[in-house]
Amino acid sequence: MNSVPPSQVQNSLSGRAALVTGAKGGLGAAIGDDLHSRGVRVFGTARDRSDAERIAERYGTVPVVLDVLDREGTRAVINELDEQWGPIDLLCNNAGVNIPQPAIDVDDASWDMVMDTNVTGPFVLTQALARRWIARGRSGVVVNVSSQAGTVAIAERAAYCSSKAAISHLTRVLALEWAPHGIRVNAVAPTFIRTELTESTLGRPGMLAEITSRIPMGRIGVPADVAGAVAFLMGDEASFITGHILAVDGGYTIH
Repeated sequence: MNSVPPSQVQNSLSGRAALVTGAKGGLGAAIGDDLHSRGVRVFGTARDRSDAERIAERYGTVPVVLDVLDREGTRAVINELDEQWGPIDLLCNNAGVNIPQPAIDVDDASWDMVMDTNVTGPFVLTQALARRWIARGRSGVVVNVSSQAGTVAIAERAAYCSSKAAISHLTRVLALEWAPHGIRVNAVAPTFIRTELTESTLGRPGMLAEITSRIPMGRIGVPADVAGAVAFLMGDEASFITGHILAVDGGYTIH
């Protein structure tokens, strides 16, 4: 059996173009930075233009202002990027939202916000790219950022857990339908990751110890853990992997 030289594996992403949603900070920034370090031309999105401009400066590309709740705006962004900068090869649907509430108190607006941001928005964006890939006979790779919350129940996360279960299963359906076109669709499912967005949760008395006690590897995740998993799924070394939900959870979901 022929093996792929390590140097070729390491640089399998070099020269490709990636769109990473929610790249302002946290996981999105870590994913974008990791891909950029591998020679990927990264287009990172943000809802605010000033944030989008900072992202573009970091990666040497152009500002991409995108609100995944805006369906027509999302399709327009894909058209504009394609026409002005060429095809996107890789997509990471990272942008998401969590509105913790006891299930009994979940209101319509909160439910719709979580589901539209975490499921509908990524679907519209992915569909828009896939239509272009299929029409042109191009392959493409999608990695969705799901969560362990799509597998295990977490209190006060009825909407969030439901949305992540949905994006995980959507990943499988899209992988099934689009495999004949050379399009791979996978997802990563992280545990609690230490970012600026999770500090308020992890900072609650006893919360860090409680969460860590459920993780066999004995620590909270960091953004680099997720970024590396995304890059692996996007790269040629994962060329025979599709429809997979890769847990990045230190063993949390073993239980």
